[in-house]
Formats: sequence, structure tokens, C-alpha cells
Amino acid sequence: MRTFRNRTARALGLTGAVAAAALLLAACGEDGSMSGMDHGGKTASASASAAPSATGSFNDADVMFAQMMIPHHEQALEMAKLADGRAEDAGIKQIVAAVEQAQDPEIRKMRAWLKGWGRPESAGAGHSMAGMMSEQDMKKLADAKGKDFDRAFAELMIAHHEGAVKMARDEQKDGGNAEAKALAGEVVRAQTAEITELRKILDRLR
Repeated sequence: MRTFRNRTARALGLTGAVAAAALLLAACGEDGSMSGMDHGGKTASASASAAPSATGSFNDADVMFAQMMIPHHEQALEMAKLADGRAEDAGIKQIVAAVEQAQDPEIRKMRAWLKGWGRPESAGAGHSMAGMMSEQDMKKLADAKGKDFDRAFAELMIAHHEGAVKMARDEQKDGGNAEAKALAGEVVRAQTAEITELRKILDRLR
């Protein structure tokens, strides 16, 4: 009798242990606890650290290009906004639309790069950007209307674009990141074409 009871107890104990193990494994599978949680944490960490590499390796020239081109683009957008209610020439309006369409997405892209690279958006003091307008230039543009605005816009945007093209060519030469160099190439292509068109407009308005 005592032997039968011992066998029964052992059987029940074994069944309970198996059930407990099954429950434990199920719990690990559901909430990622125990070793499952550790593996999940390592995977998530690897994914997070890999995110910046989506744009590949980079160097100081790539960082400087993004840091300087962002405010340069922002000023071009400010100039484009002034055209509303002031511009008269259809060609100027087309350039304005092209600037707004291209440069706002490029700003967002460069900000994402800098965030992924762990670098600040600002290059800090002491870094000059070619082609940037002074406060006096921006006031002159804001005060103009009609044909006067169109002429001033064309003159100032030519200089502004020339500065952007110079920075973009520096990036093509010195940069190491493929995406940044590709964007620099697009800046050179698009803004060189716009400079040519702005010069034609300016000749027509004189």
C-alpha cells in the first residue's frame, strides 16, 4: 500500500513539474522574459545601433555639408516665401515653386542624417556659408514688388545658388557618405540649371 502511494506521489510530482515547465516556456515565449527577454533586448539594441548605418559611413565633410546646407536652404525658402504677393514674372514664380518643392524635403533628409550620426544640427559660430544673404539684402527683397522684386530676387538667388553649388562641389570632392554626395550632386545639377534660367529672366527684365 505504502509502495503504491509513493509511486502515485512520484507520478503526480512528475506531471506537475512537466506542467510547470510548459507554463514557464509559454510565459517566456509570450512576454520575452527570462532568456527570451535577453535575446529580444540584444536584437532591439542591435537594430537601434544599426539605424544610423542606413546612410552608410560618413566623415567630417559630410557633417559640415549637412550642418551648413540646412540654414542655407532655410534662407532660400524664406526668399521664396517673400514672392507671394510680390513676384510678377511667371519665370520667377516657377523658380520659387521649384525651390520650395526641392529644398524643404532636402532639409528634412539632412536633419535625419545628423540625428542618425549623433551630430548637432548647427555647425556653431565661425563657419561662414557662401551666398548667404544679409539682413539688408532680405529687407531689400521684402520691400520690393512687381518687376523690382523679380529683378532683386533673380540677382540675390543667383548669388545664393552659386554659394550652394560651391558647398555641394566641396562635398562631392571631400565627402565620404554616398547619400550625402548624391544629394550634393542633385544640388549642383538643379541649382546650376536654375542659375541659368534666372540669368535669362534677369536679361529679359533689364
